[in-house]
Amino acid sequence: MRSSVGGEMHHQLLAALFLSCATAFAQLPSDAEIRQILADRVGSANLGIGMIAGVIDANGRRVVAYGSLAKNDPRRLGGDTVFEIGSMTKVFTSLILMDMVRRGEVALTDPVSKFLPPGVKVPERNGRQITLADLSTQSSGLPRMPSNFHPADTSNPYADYSVQQMYDFLSGYQLTRDIGSQYEYSNLGVGLLGHALALRAGMSYEALVRSRVCEPLGMAETRITLTPEMKARLAAGHNESLTAVPNWDLPTFAGAGALRSTANDMLTFLAANLGYVKTPLAQDMADEVSIRRPAGPGMEIAYAWHVQTKDGSSIIWHNGGTGGYRTYMGYDPKARTGVVVLANISTAEGPDDIGRHLLNASYPLAKVAPPVEHKEITLDHQVFDRYAGTYQLDTYTLMTVSRDGDHFYSQLTGQPKVEMFAENDHDFFLKVVDAQFHFDVDAQGAATQVTLHQGGRDMPAKRLTDAAAGQARADIEAHSADIARRFKAQSQSPGTEAAVRRSIQELQRGAPDYGLMTAQFAAVTRQQLPQLKEILAQLGALQSVTFKGVGPGGADIYEVVFEHGKTEWRVMLTPDGKTMSLGFRAE
Repeated sequence: MRSSVGGEMHHQLLAALFLSCATAFAQLPSDAEIRQILADRVGSANLGIGMIAGVIDANGRRVVAYGSLAKNDPRRLGGDTVFEIGSMTKVFTSLILMDMVRRGEVALTDPVSKFLPPGVKVPERNGRQITLADLSTQSSGLPRMPSNFHPADTSNPYADYSVQQMYDFLSGYQLTRDIGSQYEYSNLGVGLLGHALALRAGMSYEALVRSRVCEPLGMAETRITLTPEMKARLAAGHNESLTAVPNWDLPTFAGAGALRSTANDMLTFLAANLGYVKTPLAQDMADEVSIRRPAGPGMEIAYAWHVQTKDGSSIIWHNGGTGGYRTYMGYDPKARTGVVVLANISTAEGPDDIGRHLLNASYPLAKVAPPVEHKEITLDHQVFDRYAGTYQLDTYTLMTVSRDGDHFYSQLTGQPKVEMFAENDHDFFLKVVDAQFHFDVDAQGAATQVTLHQGGRDMPAKRLTDAAAGQARADIEAHSADIARRFKAQSQSPGTEAAVRRSIQELQRGAPDYGLMTAQFAAVTRQQLPQLKEILAQLGALQSVTFKGVGPGGADIYEVVFEHGKTEWRVMLTPDGKTMSLGFRAE
């Protein structure tokens, strides 16, 4: 979760999330095998980061750990190390819902407005109200995040978002689709669910989850507010550039991602879901996975849990992510095996592939290089001044490199300025994200090109003359004005429908025409082609493509219906007709 609470099911070329499932009766790997997997992903044990994997089956539970709690901290990670678990909290929220339904305190069909103050107007559509079940199954029609979410501190983005702001957004929002009609992952929706259940119970969300879930299961280490002793066992969170980051606070959206926990506590939770222990929550846990609604190709949503099924066997799972942590838990109800993986570094890949692989070795581990520690040096500003200037990443994206005193900065079009740190005379890195820069120079030492390395890709950008930079900025301004005009008119761009149809056919064959893409987009497509081909194969034959409108960023939006599912595609072309961005998600 960058500025969100993780777990979004959104397939797109720029950031695809690939899902898999476990096979029944799978053999869980040995401790040595698990440790090697963790070591390969974490890298050096002295980086300040680590991973813990907990597994459970009929033979009992095991915890394997690799890495450290924090930089220069000699303590080893273990089953009692505390992590933020992010969106795995959502499963607890829906379990509370099942418990309150069983007790007769609420009904799944109750409109959420029933439990909110009288002045709050929850949006409705076609005479239908948003129910508690709609919120739990991610089908309320509410967006992922409210539009009035503007954090004062991006390192702790949810901390200052108030209940009143949530009420204000709900009261002014108009739903864009029918309630219950399709899956759309929403932190707002589940945060609202947790808030409403807490109001109904007359206690805080934390008190509710502890009394209804943690105490009955004996999970003393799962909570929002940590005791001093638990704080001492908290693994320090890191962003993908290995920089320690603050913990997140979610006072309003607690039910969407505020919990902290340990591997041992999460194994206790999985043991209860697998039926290895007797618990008064057994029926509630069964009810939580008693329904299935479509959530994309080969995937369904239950009450919070996601369910992926293949060859008659299913894995029930949820993941999570905050600014400094990524987490995953899943279980196979047939094999009666469960896995939890906790990491104190937030990367794009996360530990999801590790969790799936531990449940079923036929699902491969992602090819992810371990993090690299970048060490800052002091660089003479006269050296850096030879790099200052404007570089062009693609048609509508410029990179401006500048200096302010002894500080060096980079700024991409439409993004804030971020500080760069020197590793040597030619190489720089960011601390806010995992990104590095290499400057090529001429015989006089002046930069001719910068290469941005991020997300496993090298993206070269040629340096522009002042005149060329001025023209490029004018072109970008004209492009922005055209986007605003088309967005207001909701007018379709020529060639985008043909580009979507052609791209789908090429991706299904596994043979894209890279000459019809920008260089940057072609590099992304090459990297993700195998997974995209697999996803589109599951959707089956193309049936229809319908223009739906223009997004605020200028992308043309199409509803694309396949034999086995409905999807939404967004596409943008350059003036010469090349595809510069293309993404899709299941509806």
